[in-house]
Amino acid sequence: ISCIVIILISIITSKPTYAQKPLDNYITIAAENNPSLKATYTEFEVALQQVNQVKALEDPRLSFGYFISPIEKKVGAQRAKLSLTQTFPWFGTLKSKANIATYLAEAKYQTFINERNKLIWEVNKAYYPIYEYKKQFALLEDNLQILQTYKRLALSAYENNRGALADVIRVDIMIEDAKIELKILNNQLRPLAVRFNQLLNRSDTFSIETPDTISSPLIGINYRRDSLLVENPMVQSLEIQKNAMLESEKLAKKNALPQFGVGLDYTIIGKRTDMSMPKSGNDLFMPMITVSLPIYRNKYKAAITESQLNQKAIEYRKEAVENDLISNYENAAFQLNKSTELILLYNSQITKTKQLIQLLYASYSNSTKEFEEVLRMQQQLLKYQMSKATAEKNYQVALAEIEYLTFGG
Repeated sequence: ISCIVIILISIITSKPTYAQKPLDNYITIAAENNPSLKATYTEFEVALQQVNQVKALEDPRLSFGYFISPIEKKVGAQRAKLSLTQTFPWFGTLKSKANIATYLAEAKYQTFINERNKLIWEVNKAYYPIYEYKKQFALLEDNLQILQTYKRLALSAYENNRGALADVIRVDIMIEDAKIELKILNNQLRPLAVRFNQLLNRSDTFSIETPDTISSPLIGINYRRDSLLVENPMVQSLEIQKNAMLESEKLAKKNALPQFGVGLDYTIIGKRTDMSMPKSGNDLFMPMITVSLPIYRNKYKAAITESQLNQKAIEYRKEAVENDLISNYENAAFQLNKSTELILLYNSQITKTKQLIQLLYASYSNSTKEFEEVLRMQQQLLKYQMSKATAEKNYQVALAEIEYLTFGG
């Protein structure tokens, strides 16, 4: 788990991310606790263990035979026989197997990197709707307080024969609407919090800290576009898998060549008792060399063809992944640019609307004729502020998706 956290922290510190510090802490918690990420890293560790397994020679074979009915030889009867043999594959076969296992382990690592990057994106995608919720909830509460202030002013004006009863009723209606909106919005937090805490693999009751404001800096139109097909770990994984299949083709060709073996037979000879013979009872040693004969060629040809077809399949899969990446990037870039434009627009509209409300409010204080327009512009201001919070959320989610698509390990 510590390795996962170290790798995760490296990506957090290396990326020019604009997230707030609480979010970075949550990402670290997710890395420590997320079961899917831990499973993917464990699969990478499993793949590493294959490297040492495949590059080892086959175990030597030791056999023992005992002659129930001893075979009489000139120098004595054969009592028992021991054989020890060791097989050696064709030159370079073990290296090819190790290379394949190494490539597959590297591919698993890239899969882990993709899972890590995806987790960061998922945490961002679940976090910023909570920021949006809290921001909008606070805006609605502020709006309710402002409306209640307007009601007191309208009621005071009416009681002093300076305003109409319609103004009091109108603001009452808006206050009721605001209370219902708050009640409805309040029910939205739980599903958002449950989803977020599940990503962190912790209890649903944990509170979630969000900043009061977030920055949305201007980013170039083609932000990290050149890294999309170069650093994406899914593309890297498929490229490594293709290298593994190229090595697998070499291995299939080597398997079609003979294997060699060396061995030693040791035969225990009993001493003759019926006559005296030179070297009677001397045990026998017999060195041996074996060579396999790969004469059944069809299976080797099929193995070579299999590797070649796997290479084609990986190429097709890589092409499909690249097409999806380009499509997803363009959509995320559009959402990012759209959100940027909307944030700039809402900032301008909010500033101007506040100025207009101040002017209308001053006019209302003098003549009470602009009250309806004050209320209308107050609701327009709320609309801009609520929409800005949504645009900020969409901006951060789109930025996180672009970073997910374009960042490697």
